[in-house]
Amino acid sequence: MRPKATRSVDIITALTAAILPTALSGCGSQNAADDPTADSDALTHRARLVASAWDGSHASAAWRAGYHPIGEVVQLPRGGWHSTADARAYESRSSVLIGTMPTRSPKTGSVKWANSPSLERPLTPAATAYSKLSGGRVGGRPHLTVTKTKLAEMTVSTSRGRATVPAWEFTLDGYDSPLKQAAVMASGLPRSPIHGTRELPGQPLRLAGVAEDGHSVTVTFLQGVCDKRSTPVVVETGGSVVLSYPITRRHETKLCTKQAKLEQVTVRLKRSVGDRVLLDAITGRPLAYKPSHGLSPSWT
Repeated sequence: MRPKATRSVDIITALTAAILPTALSGCGSQNAADDPTADSDALTHRARLVASAWDGSHASAAWRAGYHPIGEVVQLPRGGWHSTADARAYESRSSVLIGTMPTRSPKTGSVKWANSPSLERPLTPAATAYSKLSGGRVGGRPHLTVTKTKLAEMTVSTSRGRATVPAWEFTLDGYDSPLKQAAVMASGLPRSPIHGTRELPGQPLRLAGVAEDGHSVTVTFLQGVCDKRSTPVVVETGGSVVLSYPITRRHETKLCTKQAKLEQVTVRLKRSVGDRVLLDAITGRPLAYKPSHGLSPSWT
């Protein structure tokens, strides 16, 4: 009987050895002996390469000459939604139109900055803008009612500072102020002068916002449930700010799943962002903006 017991133990040991690496591979980087300092150093080196590639490049010049929103492109009614039902109706794109929709509008509009020349950009038709509020059948569900639509203006944070842009203004039944949606199309994203990398322990970042004084930037990223909290890596130059966030796994005995959660971190800069381009060290591209209201500028 003893040889059979020994064989059972051997089989269990072999199965455990086969299962554990798979279970543990879902979080953090793949190296079980991750060194946070080495990860940070590697990302800092990568960030410097990205900054060097962008500074003075054609891509950088094209970025500065364009219209790139880095803030909300939707302005909710003043004071916010009156009820949870209205908020859910907006999020689920449940709305009905009882007013008339403009059938004619200018094909282009001016983006105006206080300290830069204005820029002409194509305008989104009113019907296209409204389609972002109405996603299909409403039925008996709570919904927003649009009673009037007209072309107006709103202010948007951009890569070149605050700008006044054409906006579609939707008057909502029961609200004293309208919902506004930027009507002007964002400029195309310039081709990055450096390729992205998958060799480093980090996740691509998304821009959540820039402080009004420009001295701090908030980013979001996906982090595994078994990953350690880290310190963001920031490389600032005269033409760019390159950001990354090291991903390092906790060294624990318990099994790790592949679950991840959205994390947010605010990074303080040495000086205001100004017109410097915000770049992601992993992708080598400008940080994609993720708005809180769900409508992303077209360039992201």
